[in-house]
Amino acid sequence: MIKIGTYSYDEYIQLVKSFHGNMAPGLIIGGFMVDLAMKNLPPGEFYDAICETAVCLPDSVQLLTPCTTGNGWLKVLEFGRFALTLYEKYGGEGVRVYLDTEKLEKWPEIKSWFFKLKPKKEQNLQAILDQIKEAGAAIMTLQKVRVDPKTLHRPKLGKVAVCPGCGEAYPVRDGERCRACRGETPYL
Repeated sequence: MIKIGTYSYDEYIQLVKSFHGNMAPGLIIGGFMVDLAMKNLPPGEFYDAICETAVCLPDSVQLLTPCTTGNGWLKVLEFGRFALTLYEKYGGEGVRVYLDTEKLEKWPEIKSWFFKLKPKKEQNLQAILDQIKEAGAAIMTLQKVRVDPKTLHRPKLGKVAVCPGCGEAYPVRDGERCRACRGETPYL
């Protein structure tokens, strides 16, 4: 029986649907990636995670590990690479797993989906999912890594003040005004 973490394949699929809202091939691949990483780490340790893309992989990490963006154990670095790392949170030793594009030659539906060789409406989702299930970890490569000590440090929120510009709370470390009032806002 195929397992992804502690779940059967079918249980993981249901988890993906309920968490992500739809059947995303990247989340299924991500599940196999997290599973491969966890199988190559010593049991009983506390790990943090890095995702090198914001697409799908962070959801897989959050579904299968205690690492979330909310608790700060999951960092999302937008490098645009379909890769993740699980590492021992104090020393930085860990494993990096990535979707190995050279290994996709044997899996034409996955390759076509990943590289967007066909418009989405022309893709056969079931064929993609079938190939992902069959391929499992065979389309990935695992590397032993050590995370840069600068990345291990998580800045604390520190003191909080009320911004004189907007009246909202913000971290004092940001200066005399909050970042939004200094023009760093996503709103028009």
